[in-house]
Amino acid sequence: MPETPAKAPLTWLYAPGDRPRVVAKALGCGADVVVIDLEDAVAPDRKAYARAATAELLRDPQPLPVHVRLNALTGPWGEADLAAVAPAPGLAGLRLPKVSSPADVTGAARRAVSARGGTLPLYALLETALGIERAHAVATAHPSLRGISIGEADLRADLGVRDDAGLDWSRSRVVVAARAAGLAPPTQSVHPDTRDLDGLLASCVRGRDLGFLGRAAIHPRQLPVIERAYLPTEQEVEQAERIVKAAVGERGAQALPDGCFIDAAVVTAARCVLSLARRT
Repeated sequence: MPETPAKAPLTWLYAPGDRPRVVAKALGCGADVVVIDLEDAVAPDRKAYARAATAELLRDPQPLPVHVRLNALTGPWGEADLAAVAPAPGLAGLRLPKVSSPADVTGAARRAVSARGGTLPLYALLETALGIERAHAVATAHPSLRGISIGEADLRADLGVRDDAGLDWSRSRVVVAARAAGLAPPTQSVHPDTRDLDGLLASCVRGRDLGFLGRAAIHPRQLPVIERAYLPTEQEVEQAERIVKAAVGERGAQALPDGCFIDAAVVTAARCVLSLARRT
């Protein structure tokens, strides 16, 4: 079953694995999850150091969930990454880049169990056209998989998409695949301009409309903007409360005094709004 809105993370803050001080600061920035990045944020000649520093940090339990984005297991660093960090007590999950088939997930799950001695939550990043086409197959590949999302920079390059709206079909496909697989709604990909907070807010509103829940960030200043976009407004909470109150007694479909028509689906959506609002 997917996570309830009250429990699902809204903010995932990336921090480069070869900068331990930045990682330490990220842990106190208020994100729901910190993701230590061993992949794109780390230069090739710093991979070994990033891996060792991350394994050292995660030897101890952390104050919040810490995930690690590995390098691709098909490349020269991924296997060593997984072997180094998977056994660490402070690790709460692994993010798998460049996933394009169910075998990528099952192979990672098998290696993680071997390294850790037990299951470890996995999250698949779909970053190619092939990965998007196989979204549901990936989402149902293994019980350890807890979520799927899009790596938009790589996907945009793979598709040759120039306008942001050109990714909307791929976004919707991943949202549907996650729901069909019983996973939590996907999180949005990072907004690369850390100073464009207005653009970030508008993009988050669009993501929420498409069915995403929460977003990855690359700078702490982005976190409150993401939360503001994804938490219900006062008006949404008030309307949800009216709907749930009116539904007491299971009287079936009905119209409220303000003309709003409600049925079981509307009531379910209202309860999700109230569950999400309780995060505050």
